[in-house]
Amino acid sequence: MCATERGIVSGIELSISCTDCVRRSTPDCEDCLVTFVLGDQPEELTLSPELADAAGLLSSQGMIPRLKFRRVSSEG
Repeated sequence: MCATERGIVSGIELSISCTDCVRRSTPDCEDCLVTFVLGDQPEELTLSPELADAAGLLSSQGMIPRLKFRRVSSEG
């Protein structure tokens, strides 16, 4: 899984687990690509490289929300 602050990195499978996201249950979560695709209580989203590329293109044009995933830091 690889995501950037601007959106989705091209050409790779994308697998997002919402339980690993610091933005879960925040206003950012409500306007995230994962919530847009899965609904109000998302858990995990996996996209093939082709679908991830399409989602990146659509979000870059403002047609769908962008990916707002930010992994919870493992540092204590």
